[in-house]
Amino acid sequence: MPMAEVILRGLEMKRESKSFTDSLYAVLTGAGLFSGPKYRLSALSGMAFIFSVHERLLPLSVTAYGEWGTVHKRAADSLGIFTVTDAGRTRHPTFKKYQQDAVKWIKSSLDRGLGAVYWLPEFGVIHGYDDADRIFYVQDGYSAESKIVLYDNFGINFTPFWYAQMFGGKVDIGEKDMVLEALRMALDDWETPHPVPPNRSIASGRKAYSYFIHALEQGDFDSFGAVYVWDAFRGSRTEIMYFLQEASLMFPGLQEAAACYEQLAGMMEQPERWTVSANGGRTLSQESIPALIGVLKEAEKLEERAMGVFRSISVQYPDLKRSTVPRWGLHTAR
Repeated sequence: MPMAEVILRGLEMKRESKSFTDSLYAVLTGAGLFSGPKYRLSALSGMAFIFSVHERLLPLSVTAYGEWGTVHKRAADSLGIFTVTDAGRTRHPTFKKYQQDAVKWIKSSLDRGLGAVYWLPEFGVIHGYDDADRIFYVQDGYSAESKIVLYDNFGINFTPFWYAQMFGGKVDIGEKDMVLEALRMALDDWETPHPVPPNRSIASGRKAYSYFIHALEQGDFDSFGAVYVWDAFRGSRTEIMYFLQEASLMFPGLQEAAACYEQLAGMMEQPERWTVSANGGRTLSQESIPALIGVLKEAEKLEERAMGVFRSISVQYPDLKRSTVPRWGLHTAR
């Protein structure tokens, strides 16, 4: 029988990257399923390379990178981690049944010492439960204090959908194989113009640059979202830089790509140069927008060069995942 109360003390989520990456890192390191810096997990899972932008730079850009079940399962698979996801719309008549089932399997996961990723929004970590009060304890990464989610309110939030993910055992994947897959996931995302078709209000990869630049040029954008997207972009490109500096030791050809990201990261230093404080938050400085557009145009060129390096390395090695059509995955509509 499951325990009446469980709290995973060794699990701590901190907001430093994409919220899903922060959550995944907290769960896996807390359970001893991953060791190493967060930037390495971010890159090896493919999450660091994801770049998605809404045409008006809405804050949702950062998490609007495709079907989460597909993208997040890919992230865990690439690390050799077993995972199960469930999600849906809270308006569906079957929601209550799925909700009750999810409460059971998340408690089972916690009993085994594994937290669960949960959409708050954004993503957070369920790290405990108490049957007496019928509550989950949730970390959002912004505060050391846990949030409380009633079993009866599980999955209900101000967005129309719910999402949860748990993890299991691990298989060993060779380090070089993981790096190669990270490069290939980067190429997949770079060449995918719209991550949630047929919706074209959101662009990804190469196309995301044109959306970002166009919004700034037109001046029709969400001021908070612009800074939020910019911060996420800066953070992920720095993660990629650190990852490639390490990976270059295994694939010397990656040194050119690492140099591209080093140059890119150097262009984005001093965030105060681009933003000003306004109404208790930050917004883009109007005076900095022309320079920021120039930085984005140069960054796109640098990433295009880096992708060329990834492509030249990838073709030197067999890629069974993409040369063999699987039942599900990248060969099906997302």
